Amino acid sequence: MTSTNNPVELPARQTRPNLSMKHIVANLVNDALATLPELAAAAADLSIESTVERTRDLSHGDFACNVAMRLAKPAKKNPREIATGIVAALGDNDQVDKVEVAGPGFINFYLSPSAFHAELKTILDAGPEYGRQPKKAAPKILLEFISANPTGPLHVGHGRLAAYGASVGNLLEAAGFPVHREYYVNDAGRQMDILGASVWLRWLESSGVVVPFPKAGYRGEYIKDIAAEIDTNSIASATAEAVLDGVPEDGPNDTSSATQEERDANKALREAYIEALIKKAIHLAGEKGFDHIRQQSLVSILADIKDDLAEFGVTFDTWYSEQSLIKDGRIDAALALLEERGILYKKDGATWFPATDFGDEKDRVVVRENGVKTYFASDIAYHFDKCERGFDYLLDILGADHHGYMARLRAGLEAMGYRGDNLEVNLVQFVTLYRGGEKMQMSTRSGEFDTLRQLRAEIGNDAARFYYVMRSHDQHLDFDLDVATTQSNDNPVYYIQYAHARIARVFRRAQESEMGWDQKNGRANLGELTATQEKSLMSAMSRYPEIIELAAKNRAPQTMVHYLRDLVSDFHSSYSAHKVLVDDANLRDARLTLYAAVKNVVANGLNILGVSAPEQM
Repeated sequence: MTSTNNPVELPARQTRPNLSMKHIVANLVNDALATLPELAAAAADLSIESTVERTRDLSHGDFACNVAMRLAKPAKKNPREIATGIVAALGDNDQVDKVEVAGPGFINFYLSPSAFHAELKTILDAGPEYGRQPKKAAPKILLEFISANPTGPLHVGHGRLAAYGASVGNLLEAAGFPVHREYYVNDAGRQMDILGASVWLRWLESSGVVVPFPKAGYRGEYIKDIAAEIDTNSIASATAEAVLDGVPEDGPNDTSSATQEERDANKALREAYIEALIKKAIHLAGEKGFDHIRQQSLVSILADIKDDLAEFGVTFDTWYSEQSLIKDGRIDAALALLEERGILYKKDGATWFPATDFGDEKDRVVVRENGVKTYFASDIAYHFDKCERGFDYLLDILGADHHGYMARLRAGLEAMGYRGDNLEVNLVQFVTLYRGGEKMQMSTRSGEFDTLRQLRAEIGNDAARFYYVMRSHDQHLDFDLDVATTQSNDNPVYYIQYAHARIARVFRRAQESEMGWDQKNGRANLGELTATQEKSLMSAMSRYPEIIELAAKNRAPQTMVHYLRDLVSDFHSSYSAHKVLVDDANLRDARLTLYAAVKNVVANGLNILGVSAPEQM
């Protein structure tokens, strides 16, 4: 994982009947160490699984274990001597052909064909459950992701947050962890006031009352659509003169040649104009009328967001309202707790939280001198509430503009008596969208953006979900729509889905030719699979449980993407080199059994990524 957070650790040993091959090797080493008391004592705090890795060169075996080098210092012995002792203590196992000591003390394991045959059978028996770990009771993970302001439709940048967060949730569940998915609805504060004022002005405009629309307002066509649905009987109208009376002029947009000083001045003018219009909206429409506009706008936009995400295959267990934090007194309760602990202090009329005492870079205001509580106060109250609801581990997946978010929230949690390192924040970098080689703009305020809904309509859910997670979340993503829509091997999602459809076609052909597939006979004759490509396929499939474990631990769905590409590459190579529907029934059934397992693993991996596995293409 690229972040410096503390990821939830998977248990050192698994107890499921279907152990991954890596765990089989690790358990053999564990059992050998148990018969060597001196070494067992030295290895007491060592995760043996961490010492076992797949070899890069199969001439060195299938797995290499460096436990001897790890034990050399605590055991005060030569690593090669340790390795030789461990090998001598290994019990007989029909899944291992031979074991060798190599180099300074590596232990190389060569697995038997029967080990891969057994794994292939396990893949077929487990079906959609293959690779998944047994469910654990803890830690209970609260996964918060997207949490985009409900001030407009989701744009393509939010789509990356959605795809990444959903895939991470799926991976964690596949690794056995209980995951609760939550969307934090920022439905209170200044952004909602700007939204309300924007809708109010469009509502007035539809009645012929035209006021220069604020550059700092929300300008998309959706604002006009919401305004058209406003209940006119509950809001008083106004004249343009009344709206503009005493309101300063709006600031100009920045030019490319503007200095930073000019940019700051222009921004101040734009902010002053929108703030004045908000006050006018509250005054002229009435507090109840303005709140009605805000709430109706919220309901409309939130409904669109929920619908958009559901169609994208992204769902949540809870939609948590910021307004509920205020109405239920959760912010006041959190601040009261900090007061009771003697942590908060007063300065310049404001109330401060001493975040530097807990490792943050500076202290933070929680209540301004005018009595208004800050966003930080809401944030720490919200995360305090997460812990109070019984969640053991808080995983936030947010946009890149939340830099520094983790340190201050960990400080808040620690001040309230919870472990700060039980909060992990992963920031998802920005998306740059290209069409026809041209870079596209995205801005909720200006309305110059492609929405997630538009993107899905153009390239489909599968391509969008896949492309969003192809790269690490902490890297910028260039999204080329032209590549995403091509039906060729250059398009990785097409390449992988085509492998699944190709295998389905093979089975249809077998049925149509009346050869069929005798699975029992195929299982009994897996020894027929002796070709290099077939061995590579079996080895690649056996890595799938390890990939789930690794990708979940590192919050890295791109690991699954790369794995699936490599797996289907092996499949296409095997398919091109060896005819499947041969006259020899034993060989034919064995190859069909192999391909059925490939089809299952591909479908399972795509399912974790939220991508379909088509039977035909």
